[in-house]
Amino acid sequence: MTDPKALTATAVVEDGTEIAYHRWEPAPQVEAHPVPVVLQHGFTANTMVDWARRGTVAALTAAGRTVVGVDARGHGRSQKSPDPGRYGEHRMARDLRAVIALLDVPAVDLVGYSMGSIVALLVAAEEPEVRRLVVGGVGAGVLEVGGVDTRVLPSDVLAEALLADDPSTLPPEVAGMRAFAAAVGADLPSLAAQARSVHTGGVDLARITAHTLVIAGDRDPLAARPEVLAAAIPHARVVLVAADHGTAHSTPDFRAAVVEFLRD
Repeated sequence: MTDPKALTATAVVEDGTEIAYHRWEPAPQVEAHPVPVVLQHGFTANTMVDWARRGTVAALTAAGRTVVGVDARGHGRSQKSPDPGRYGEHRMARDLRAVIALLDVPAVDLVGYSMGSIVALLVAAEEPEVRRLVVGGVGAGVLEVGGVDTRVLPSDVLAEALLADDPSTLPPEVAGMRAFAAAVGADLPSLAAQARSVHTGGVDLARITAHTLVIAGDRDPLAARPEVLAAAIPHARVVLVAADHGTAHSTPDFRAAVVEFLRD
């Protein structure tokens, strides 16, 4: 369900895929900040689930920020496809750059979570217009496996679980993600296609010029050793919140850390 305060539009990107994005204006009682904040959600979720319903959008608009959330291809209101060749975080990064170009602004602040953090890192490595960068739900795996830490949750296992005829037979480590995807109305064949195309090519972290916050739950196996990731990014620091992977970006501490870091 789309937040009634959001203005939603669609961009048709270079391969013909329709990418939905949602925009919120700053709260009227505060001074507007000139740099918009662009949000990229995690796997199986969408802008509304990861950012609007968890309170991040409201916290940012209350701080005077224009907020733009992008539904990754195969997620939310963006176009779906069961073809793995249409997915991968590198392709999603091109989509995100296309939406940022439509904003026609000299700078943006960029926030990602989990899969969205890989997308955000890829964009920040190519776009000096990214002024500040927040990446959540990722850690040393970005360096050690080249993307989301598939050692914790192998991509082939996840893809098969998303397409399983009987989800009651799934092991606990994937049953929860399958149930979440179903609960938010996600397109399971599209998610399975993304799982089979997960980015493992690494990120040229040394090219990132944005001041960066790496934020992770202290019980998140997908974001283990976030200090290793921060050490590889110029001008980066770490914040830990008391949470696991599924709950870190719901916590007041996460929201407060993001809003404070993005202040001038």
